[in-house]
Amino acid sequence: MTHIAIVGHPVSHSRSPLVHGYWLKLHGIAGDYGYRDVAPEDAAAFFATFATQGLAGCNVTVPHKEVAFQALAHADPVATALGVANTLWLEDGRLCGANTDAPGFIANLDASAPGWDDARAVALVLGAGGASRAVVYGLLQRGFERVLLANRTLARAEAVAAQLGKGVVPVAWSEVPAAMAQATVLVNTTSLGMKGQPPLDLDLSLLPASAVVADVVYVPLETPLLKAAKARGLKTVDGLGMLLHQAVPGFERWFGVRPVVDAGLREVILADLKAKGQLEA
Repeated sequence: MTHIAIVGHPVSHSRSPLVHGYWLKLHGIAGDYGYRDVAPEDAAAFFATFATQGLAGCNVTVPHKEVAFQALAHADPVATALGVANTLWLEDGRLCGANTDAPGFIANLDASAPGWDDARAVALVLGAGGASRAVVYGLLQRGFERVLLANRTLARAEAVAAQLGKGVVPVAWSEVPAAMAQATVLVNTTSLGMKGQPPLDLDLSLLPASAVVADVVYVPLETPLLKAAKARGLKTVDGLGMLLHQAVPGFERWFGVRPVVDAGLREVILADLKAKGQLEA
């Protein structure tokens, strides 16, 4: 029996066990996927002694992704570029890791809005936190010439640009309207629009008619931003798909089967959202 877990603090809210549990049952695999709540002060020791924890691998969520990366004997190119890891496994007793957030974001767009990247000139990303770095990296790897990165604290956007290279152009929040006019892809990585947070108030008429609007938030599933984009007739991509697609490489690594993000899996997560009163926009 292969034992895998999601590691974070707090961690009981994670839906990763539902995702992987669905695939384990679907493929008839003898394995399990649970929770490991590790306090921040214990995280470095946990990852340093990972081989003794009874796990063959794990996913890592906040606030441990940077600590996990620092403990790796080997990291994939995405984790190396971003300095964070969310998918870990043991290989010959060595702790290895990857970052699947960036490819998960891109895979979600590919599946939900085919042709979204036909014009790879300019994308606009809002927010400069951890999710933002993965999104920006993914867009650059897909071949976008420029990624305009807007954040209320410009210095944070400048730090991401310094880390990820000249294709990233930091812009002040006041410059978002002008940036929107250039962008064929708009991605919100801020908490604005999340349940309990203020909405993201933008004039979407400034976007080109062919633009695609994506949000990494999935509670609510249809954020005010996505609702406004749909009303304008723009293609939209919700954040739930990113959660599902980023899980694919880890499952394949741990259990030897590459799973598919299908309607059944999405329904499992939607049912959980509904049961917890989080489905309504």
